[in-house]
Amino acid sequence: MGGRGKAFLTTHWSDIKKIAADDDTPNHDLLNHLLKKYWKPVYCFLRQKGYGNERAKDLTQGFFQEVVLTGNLIQSANQTRGRFRTFLLAALEQYIKRVHRKETSLKRIPKGKICHLDQIDPVELPEPMDGLTAEQSFNYTWVSDLLDKMLEEVQAIYCSQGKAVYWQLFADRILQPIMDNTSAPSVEEICEKYGVENTAKASNMIITVKRRFRATLRRHLRQSVASNTEVEEELKELIRIFS
Repeated sequence: MGGRGKAFLTTHWSDIKKIAADDDTPNHDLLNHLLKKYWKPVYCFLRQKGYGNERAKDLTQGFFQEVVLTGNLIQSANQTRGRFRTFLLAALEQYIKRVHRKETSLKRIPKGKICHLDQIDPVELPEPMDGLTAEQSFNYTWVSDLLDKMLEEVQAIYCSQGKAVYWQLFADRILQPIMDNTSAPSVEEICEKYGVENTAKASNMIITVKRRFRATLRRHLRQSVASNTEVEEELKELIRIFS
């Protein structure tokens, strides 16, 4: 999944424009980037609609092949209309309606275009979540993947700088208690655990990582919306989704 080794960490509107402007020789790395970023939310949406695993995989592949890759979805995307994922979700809903109307079999994916979902480890395929609509499942999965990537990126930054202890303090004090729904250890406890001189220094290290994470998240969000105002709206949306 995701092209020939080139990494694209977010759905940049500039990348969307590159694809749209290159009608004759589309950039398959960028197209595959969209698949890598959005296949899981699309798959979860379909599972939440009641489709079984194999049917949801087929429809996910068909959507990216027929609508995103060979259709005019990218060309019709408009940054001024807001979030790309909202635009993508609307296109997905139209695709499902069209499939039902035509009742046609999905086209075979041409060699070298998009990887089959069969190549994904089955443990990666999420199960439908109780109590969520299909749209809520799409958004929840998108946000979950985004936060996972942001945390991995921030952790990699501190480890590469020889400051792994910064990340460990943040993980023990902030991240792990949230993940496990447990009480956070005291600053004194983690100071002793990691040999930090005093609580003031440990607190400053934790605050530094929190700021880095917040800045990283804002940067990624800014690259997928049309304005700074929409970044704040996206942050509120993240909180609303997880609440």
